[in-house]
Amino acid sequence: MKRFHFILFFIILTATSIQIGAQTCKPSGGIRGRKPPPGQCNKENDSDCCVQGKFYTTYTCSPAVTSATKAKLTINSFQKGGDGGGPSECDNQYHSDDTPVVALSTGWYKGGDRCHKHITINGNGRSVKAMVVDECDSTMGCDADHDYQPPCPNNIVDASKAVWKALGVSQDNWGDLDITWSE
Repeated sequence: MKRFHFILFFIILTATSIQIGAQTCKPSGGIRGRKPPPGQCNKENDSDCCVQGKFYTTYTCSPAVTSATKAKLTINSFQKGGDGGGPSECDNQYHSDDTPVVALSTGWYKGGDRCHKHITINGNGRSVKAMVVDECDSTMGCDADHDYQPPCPNNIVDASKAVWKALGVSQDNWGDLDITWSE
């Protein structure tokens, strides 16, 4: 009987290790920050600007997508002149801050496979559907193409103001919220 319990314990431990291993996403490298030229980093929505010499971790992956994928909701302007930089990756267009749209970290963006698909975001006791229009680049940053902002962490859903409003988050708390999302 002890042998049976040992074998059962071993099977459960192995299965748990495999499941945890499948959700692992390790850094792929890093970049050193470069100081933005004067006036070249848009600080709208309290965006971070790269710091000269600071090491920023990069990722080519994101945690596994589940029916309730844990993430950090951040705020981004997808409008022309906003802190999102250039037009969205999915359609080379700008999008109104009044439209519920998001950018996903590189691994979740999947090379554009999620473009124009809707995800459901759950946070603050509410939910909202938003369309994926852009990538929050986890592999590069600190250059003109990325508005001199650091690379995104690998667990970011970068959302328009419309998403934050739909979730009922007071404007003074916009910027960083633990959420879950699903396809």
